[in-house]
Amino acid sequence: MALGLGTAAVVLVVLLWELVRPAVAGNLARAREAFSQRRGASPMDGYDPGRERRAEQRARELLRSCVSQEDWEMYRDLGLLRVLGPVGSEPDGQPAPYAYLIYPHKPIVAYVPETGELLSEYCVAFPDETRPYGSPRLPDSDDVLAKWMALVGDERGLIGEANMHLPGRQVDPEQAGRDLLRIERWERRRAGLPPVQPTGSVRAA
Repeated sequence: MALGLGTAAVVLVVLLWELVRPAVAGNLARAREAFSQRRGASPMDGYDPGRERRAEQRARELLRSCVSQEDWEMYRDLGLLRVLGPVGSEPDGQPAPYAYLIYPHKPIVAYVPETGELLSEYCVAFPDETRPYGSPRLPDSDDVLAKWMALVGDERGLIGEANMHLPGRQVDPEQAGRDLLRIERWERRRAGLPPVQPTGSVRAA
C-alpha cells in the first residue's frame, strides 16, 4: 500500500514537472538575458558623442540672436564678451567707470576700462538641466549668454547673489590683461585704426 502511494506520488511529481518545465525554462532564459544585458550595459549606452557639438552650435546661434552685432563679433573672434557699466544706463560720452569680462565657465571679472585695474571676480553658475543628459555645465556659449542676460536684466541682483572674490582667484590677472589688450587691438582693427603697443601690465586692485 505504502509502496503504491509512493510510486503514485513520484509519478504525479514527474507529470507536474513536465507541465511546468516549459514555463520555468522560459522564465529562466528571460532572467539570464536580462542579467546579461544589465552586466553589459554602460552608463554611456544611448549617448550621442555629437550632442555637445550640436548643443554648442545651437547655443552660438542663440547668443548671436540676442546680443549686438559688435558683441557677437567680439565673442566670435576673441571668445569672450565685455559689458560696460553701469549696465542699462545711456552713454553720456564719458568713459564707463567700470566694465565686466564674461568668460565661458569662469567668474565674471570687473575692471576699470581707463586703467585696466582689476576690481573683483563674481562667481555664478548655470547648470544644464536638459533631459536626459543634463550636466553641471552648460555649453560654453549658453553659459556666456546666461551671464550676459543676468547682467543686462538685473546687474545689481546678479552681483548681490554672486560669490565675490579678489582678482586672481580663478582668472589669471596676466591673462585678463592680455584679454584687455586683445579687446583694444580688436576694436582698433575693427575701426580701421593703427594698432597700439602695450605700455604695461594690468594690475589688480
